[in-house]
Amino acid sequence: MGVLLLTGGLQIWHACVLLVLHGLAGSLWGPGEQLMLHDFVGDAELPSAVRLNATFRSLGVLFGPVIGSALLLGLGPTAGIFVNIAFYLPLTIFLFRTRFTGHTRDGGIVKHERVGLLDSLRVLRTIRADKTLVSMIILGGLGSFFVGASMQSAMPIFAQDLGAGSAGTAYGILLFANGAGGVLGGLLLEATGWIPPTVGSAVASTLVYGLSTLFFAMSGNYLIALSLLVIGGVASLAAMSVGQTVVQLLAPPADRGRVIGVYGVSASGLRFGSGITVGLFGAVVGVHWSLGLSAAALCVCTLLAAIPALRHARQRARSSPERPCRSASRPPWSCRSPLPANRTPPP
Repeated sequence: MGVLLLTGGLQIWHACVLLVLHGLAGSLWGPGEQLMLHDFVGDAELPSAVRLNATFRSLGVLFGPVIGSALLLGLGPTAGIFVNIAFYLPLTIFLFRTRFTGHTRDGGIVKHERVGLLDSLRVLRTIRADKTLVSMIILGGLGSFFVGASMQSAMPIFAQDLGAGSAGTAYGILLFANGAGGVLGGLLLEATGWIPPTVGSAVASTLVYGLSTLFFAMSGNYLIALSLLVIGGVASLAAMSVGQTVVQLLAPPADRGRVIGVYGVSASGLRFGSGITVGLFGAVVGVHWSLGLSAAALCVCTLLAAIPALRHARQRARSSPERPCRSASRPPWSCRSPLPANRTPPP
């Protein structure tokens, strides 16, 4: 895109193709990134690594548009996009130099083979007996399907209906509140360790996210709406980070990458559903009603998905060996991490 801007040849269809490639790259980067996080820190510190990663992603979403606008206004689109490219150089150089592959802790379990479409689908048959793992994948997709990114697109309508002065200013503050909740919540949870990486925590966080979204859709008070967006940001980050952690810890080492890929398809790919549940439905009954009903459906489906997940998690806990809860290198809540019975705790 930078080259096309520099030569003056950029057209709309060029941008569409490049954005599709950008989305494909993101879908490939996601599972690889999560595998490397596990490789960097191991089982004991994985919840912290996933949470910090999600927190800084929220920080990027929060301040990225501000930095992008400053580059666009200060340097112009051509110079600004080349400066933007330079931001990726440190990470790119690091990835070329790092020795972590995402599998160095697996002890040779993983065979480095080419993965075809049928191999990717095979993982669904492999994990279907693990109701906890399947429930976590479903849980990750529920929030995306029923709410997803629709709140951002509908925020100007809410800002106008809440009547807090300038619609543009109110819209910006509402978006900032939601992103700030994710950042502040991630830092707070990391510092305190209040939410352990368990199935129950994932269910509770998703339920709080749904309830806060429901009350936000019903709210007619601007300050209350801001508070609910902050709470929703915290709950969304907690649900995502806990869900990713549980999936990584429960996934068979040989299929961890494929399982994380399936989780990514569920948690990110199902966002198209919110365009139907909130967008198209909102054109018929209004955005407040569509978002409220979608959030209510999220809460109901979360409770339904929680029943087999929690039951199977309790059965797993009774059959798994107890993990040491106190050590110099392990946080006290890590003993509640859902390690499968055939996995041994890290030394």
